[in-house]
Amino acid sequence: MINILSVDNMRKSDASTIAAGTPGRELMMRATRGIYDSVSWKSPVAIVCGSGNNAGDGYALALLLHEADIACDIYLLSDRFSEDGRYYYDKCTVAGIRILQLLCEAQDLSSYGTVVDCMLGTGFAGPVRDDVAQAIDIINRSGVFVVSVDINSGLNGDTGMAEKCVVSDLTVSIGDYKPGHYLSMAKDVMKSRINCDIGITPVDRPYRLVEKEDISTLLGTRPNYSNKGTYGYIALIGGSKKYSGAIRLACMANAAMRSGAGVVKVALPESLYHDVTPHILESTIFPMTDNDGEMAYDPTKLDELVRNVKTVAFGMGIGVTEDTEAILKHLLQTYTGRLIIDADGLTLLSHMDRELIRNSGATVILTPHIKEFSRLIGLEINDILQAPIDYAEEYASDTNTIVLLKGPSTIITDGADVYITDTGCPGMATAGSGDVLSGILAAICAYIDNPLAATTAGAYINGLAGELAESIYSPISMIAGDTIACIAKAISTITLTS
Repeated sequence: MINILSVDNMRKSDASTIAAGTPGRELMMRATRGIYDSVSWKSPVAIVCGSGNNAGDGYALALLLHEADIACDIYLLSDRFSEDGRYYYDKCTVAGIRILQLLCEAQDLSSYGTVVDCMLGTGFAGPVRDDVAQAIDIINRSGVFVVSVDINSGLNGDTGMAEKCVVSDLTVSIGDYKPGHYLSMAKDVMKSRINCDIGITPVDRPYRLVEKEDISTLLGTRPNYSNKGTYGYIALIGGSKKYSGAIRLACMANAAMRSGAGVVKVALPESLYHDVTPHILESTIFPMTDNDGEMAYDPTKLDELVRNVKTVAFGMGIGVTEDTEAILKHLLQTYTGRLIIDADGLTLLSHMDRELIRNSGATVILTPHIKEFSRLIGLEINDILQAPIDYAEEYASDTNTIVLLKGPSTIITDGADVYITDTGCPGMATAGSGDVLSGILAAICAYIDNPLAATTAGAYINGLAGELAESIYSPISMIAGDTIACIAKAISTITLTS
């Protein structure tokens, strides 16, 4: 796994390293050497600098390029300098490196081979000033190879959100990655990224970016001396005529089987039995008491369904009724396995007292997208986007749940630890993708002992399968079923090549 540090953690860790005896000037040069070594430079190079330590990296970089006989110019937006930045700026003037005012002396950088963005660091938040906005536009329309130092100027280091930011071909993170390198808009504004370790030890517990090798270790190998019971019985509870539940449950069941489930029991309103049966031949159908196409609350049948079942996934296409609310309450109060709640189940949950969730004997796993999460915690989407990790942590801690917050990169937390998976693609923004994820999770949570690790593995596999599907069908033409068709290849990619 790879460390990801919040902006505050990075700031404190940087200060701690300096206080322990490593001068900030030395850290700046370490960062600069890392940047220099990370890029195949196309000459000449334009380095656009702001006013802080991010600009200092640019001045130090200009020195290294000059020493290597790579032509470079420095473009200033400000005549203000940090202490360490001023040190390297003065060296640039002594070396005779050309220094220009960007907005006064250049509106076009297209004649350069490489443009380096050293305007704003990871500590930046909010809208950019007019002069920086103009500089961002100049860089973005240059059409040449763009390198952003630490993070793309204008992008929030904690959230990955921006009103306007540099679009880079390569972003070189310094010290450790930050959440803004992965969340929200990050994938759309960074074609690639790399991190330069400069010897800073995190002060606070870092977040963790999940890698393929981590998932391979979790999945392990399956012994010959095993059977379907070894890998767990799971139950998928959902469906209604009104919400096309039959097809959604079929997707979930197939995703679960492809993800290694031992036995899948599909519980649905009895009237949907004949609709769903042809689509899930490998699974067991468990008809539930039916009330005109909607699932009715029948505690006896519900208890029979979940007896000896390791994982229950609830809510997909089930509808929001008094009966479905009663079913969810019953599961929260009586079931002691792993309970995955998605879709309509999350809507039902948002109307319930949190005490019911806190006191549940089940290990509750919630899989909201941002809109569903906003209903759960009672905040506007835009507010959540300002601190998505913090809100996910807070809710998970308060309710004793595992929260999987879906997005371009997925946040998984139990309130103590935070994991991020960056697999996934635009083609997954289609109906049914959440159902596929729930099916994968239900299976993996049945045979991996650690529920947080299992949830993380499910998110990673789901995203990787989506990427494989998109490579075949394109982001526009891809459907959720294509992700299911690529689950086996995704798992093979993880387990056979790690």
